[in-house]
Amino acid sequence: MFRSTIEAAVRDALQAIGAGGVVFIVERPADMAHGDYSTNAAMIARVDARELTAQLHIEGVERIEVVGKFINFFLSHETIVSYKQDIPQIYEGKKVLVEYTSPNLFKPLHIGNLIGNILGESVSRLLEATGADVKRLNYPSDIGMTIAKSVWGLQELELNPEDIAELGKAYVAGNDAYESGEAKEKIEEINRALYENSNAELSALRKRGIATSLRHLHQLCERLGTKKFDKEIFESESGPVGQNIVKEHVGDVFEESEGAVVYKGEQTRVFLTSQGLPTYEAKEVGLFELKTKAYPDFDISITVTGKEQQDFFRVVFDAVRKLFPDKTAGKTLAHIPTSFLRLTTGKMSSRLGNVITGESLLEDLTRATRGREDVAVGAIKYTVLKSGSTKDILFDPEKSLSLDGDSGPYLQYAHTRALSLIKAAKEASIIAEKPLSPAAGRKGDASESGFSARTTLERTLLHFPEVIERAAKELEPHYVTTYLTELASAFNSWYASERVIVDGKVSSHALGLVAAVEQTLAKGLQVLGIPAPEEM
Repeated sequence: MFRSTIEAAVRDALQAIGAGGVVFIVERPADMAHGDYSTNAAMIARVDARELTAQLHIEGVERIEVVGKFINFFLSHETIVSYKQDIPQIYEGKKVLVEYTSPNLFKPLHIGNLIGNILGESVSRLLEATGADVKRLNYPSDIGMTIAKSVWGLQELELNPEDIAELGKAYVAGNDAYESGEAKEKIEEINRALYENSNAELSALRKRGIATSLRHLHQLCERLGTKKFDKEIFESESGPVGQNIVKEHVGDVFEESEGAVVYKGEQTRVFLTSQGLPTYEAKEVGLFELKTKAYPDFDISITVTGKEQQDFFRVVFDAVRKLFPDKTAGKTLAHIPTSFLRLTTGKMSSRLGNVITGESLLEDLTRATRGREDVAVGAIKYTVLKSGSTKDILFDPEKSLSLDGDSGPYLQYAHTRALSLIKAAKEASIIAEKPLSPAAGRKGDASESGFSARTTLERTLLHFPEVIERAAKELEPHYVTTYLTELASAFNSWYASERVIVDGKVSSHALGLVAAVEQTLAKGLQVLGIPAPEEM
């Protein structure tokens, strides 16, 4: 990236005037009128910006401008159009475990799991794009009170465990019966029997329901474009492992309290109940043991779940580091919180209970797009990924499908437009002029900042690699959605103002730029997990 070239030059210039060693930033200005890059180095080092600028001589920089304590850099046109979009491999050599989706089985995938699936998949792709060896993990809940309630419902209502809709009905019935007290004791007995595998009939119902749930989950993940999970670890596996580890460490890491086993860290949390059963906390201990057994050489372990679990993971990670000092030394344990989603229109269709399912949302949008599931997926994923991970999502079905901007279909349409131009040029045997001529296609009206639509588009293309780098560093895909929306807008403005089509054919002057836009949009959509259709 050219940013690193500027950073090195500024570092040398600071050293030359006796102000070396300060930590400064080189970044893209919010306003293109302030250059392609800007630095706060003079302000941080408390030196005269003009004195610092006098030491800067950077090949490829056409102009350097001082505005107060900030220094702005304008690259030459030749530098901009010839610069390669090489994505920095900041995670090269790193093995990263990304655990996401992780639903409660026996129920359709609810909207919270859908958000986690979308965010986790995009984070995984960002890490892969920047060099990481990513292992995708899924941690479904296949034991516990949710399952016990569902098994009770299957028995009581004589429902079919091979039907995902009937599994959902069984859970709703079981939950209502438990909360009202009607079948509380019976469901607790079922829960213990399932844990102990002491009732063949109940265990068989559980097994059949799990198989149905997993089949349904994998089918939906495939529809969403989620890559296959490298490993699935179930709560029924992690529970006994965590239970034994916790028992072994009572007295050093854990202590007994009123018959339960607790951990007293930032918060006091129960790891084993007074009945000796593992809680979610103990199961996370077992999960870590199973993860590291499968991937002992991991560098980073990331868990993607709801933001309401932030305190939970702070305590769990603290306990895990004390339990496994050798396995966690030099390793990163991270939790990416997901946000809540609500619809502007209330319910979009009938649901199971009062839960919005991921599948029903996808099906509603697919109907609205006349069967274009790829466009519906793009609409949902863009809406989920366009804001920071902790910001709640207001989902407007109509706006999510708009072709006027700020939507997944808007990006998809820009990509198909670029692709159609490339295909038309190929059919007419037109070859792009190289290098792009500085004067070519500059007949459009200049913007308020004095740049033509072509110049704006070229300068926007320049920053794709650093956007990917920042998104990967911060594990925040929304930087990519923001950038691609800006790029699509710049492309559409250029297309409207320039002579891209000349005498019914694609201009050779324009073709190289169109190809660059298509490739960048395709790469960006791939990172987000949004389909890039050839036609809209």
